[in-house]
Amino acid sequence: MLSPKLLSLIALFAALEAGAADPPRLVYVGTYTDWSLLVPVHRNPPGERSRGIYAFRFDSEKGVLTPLGLAAETVNPTYVTFSPSGRILYAANEIYEFGGRASGSASAFSIDRESGRLTFLNQMSSGGTGTCYARVDLTGRNLLIANFGSGSVAVLPIGADGSLSPASAFVQDAGSGPNPRQAGPHAHSFNVSPDNRLAIEAEFGMDRLFVYRFDAAAGTLSPADPPFVALRPGSAPRHLTFNPKGDVAYCLNEIDSTITVLAYRRDRGSFRELQTVSTLPAGFAEKNTAAEVLVDPSGRHLYASNRGHNSIAVFNVDDTGKLTLATLVPSGGRTPRGFCIDPDGRWLITANQDTHNIAVFAIDPTTGIPAATGQSLDVRSPVCVKFL
Repeated sequence: MLSPKLLSLIALFAALEAGAADPPRLVYVGTYTDWSLLVPVHRNPPGERSRGIYAFRFDSEKGVLTPLGLAAETVNPTYVTFSPSGRILYAANEIYEFGGRASGSASAFSIDRESGRLTFLNQMSSGGTGTCYARVDLTGRNLLIANFGSGSVAVLPIGADGSLSPASAFVQDAGSGPNPRQAGPHAHSFNVSPDNRLAIEAEFGMDRLFVYRFDAAAGTLSPADPPFVALRPGSAPRHLTFNPKGDVAYCLNEIDSTITVLAYRRDRGSFRELQTVSTLPAGFAEKNTAAEVLVDPSGRHLYASNRGHNSIAVFNVDDTGKLTLATLVPSGGRTPRGFCIDPDGRWLITANQDTHNIAVFAIDPTTGIPAATGQSLDVRSPVCVKFL
């Protein structure tokens, strides 16, 4: 007769072989909470306000979101990111000059994986205004932040408990571009390369990707050689992402709604433009600004959000990294500023800012095309959504 312990082991292996159901994941949504602290172009109409960061439980088998409520109260957490361990959430608090002083900041919270609740650790000045982006480097030692309002980037060291320290590096940009929205510098995102050797800043106001050598141990930045990549005048680079192999980067350009494809040479730490494609259908002439860009885990499909056309553009990726537009899918609301893809590449969730909702899509495993599941949940002014 088999022992209970052996029977338990047999049942466990049988479940693994059959493909046991994935445990539910946490999803966090960052929002606008106080429009009086924003530049006019970003303000929403008056109405009920959000209070901060909201948490959801996501069933990866059924594609169902369950609200867990307000995870943490904080001002304008318009971009959120996580530590490599998944224990800490960091939020960019997007505040422009208020009361004659720079008020941008980043906040750190510990994560309770059972409840989804966030516990405030500390908040640190970003050194600028309009802090709109935050990303943890691959070692988990530093938080890289971008200040849209003042046009600057900074590195905030991370302590053993996940809390933030004053900046170990800070760079103030100076310059402008041809569009009226580019009257001064506007840093829009700050990412590390797949080898963590470089930090790349998307400079919306200057049509450049600034490239820095990044020392994660010291938290320092120094200009790379070459120090920047010049993009099309008036394009306004916003966000950057890499393919899974780490040899191709994709820069989403906000004003002209394009994606610039760049080959990345790790040995040289340099970029070479391969292609620039539109995120919009041919003949579309109405106002639009592109917002987010992501590659699926397989590297075969790329997605970008359109605010105005209110869609997710779906691209096929060839062996060289170049893009071909496959289709455009309605985003499930208006002004899809942010969206996310689950780590298995099966689900996509959009954050539709002006219709105050997040919507769930199932991704076809062959075509990569998202299909609306019909699930849409109310969230006031959602602008960033992330799977943990």
